[in-house]
Amino acid sequence: MTQEKTKSAEVAIDPRLLEILICPVTGGPLQYDRAANELISKKAKLAYAVREGVPIMLADEARVIE
Repeated sequence: MTQEKTKSAEVAIDPRLLEILICPVTGGPLQYDRAANELISKKAKLAYAVREGVPIMLADEARVIE
């Protein structure tokens, strides 16, 4: 992996953004999983990817979790 790609993968999500984001499916809270770089909705059992610091809040693109 190039250094440029590594840096973009390490872009952190803005903590202020985390305070206002909700799950688009349930309207419930989200938890940030730094290791997986995902926002987790326990109620919807979905994980939303964060790419270059931008959460991808599309249910169609979310990963189903147990």
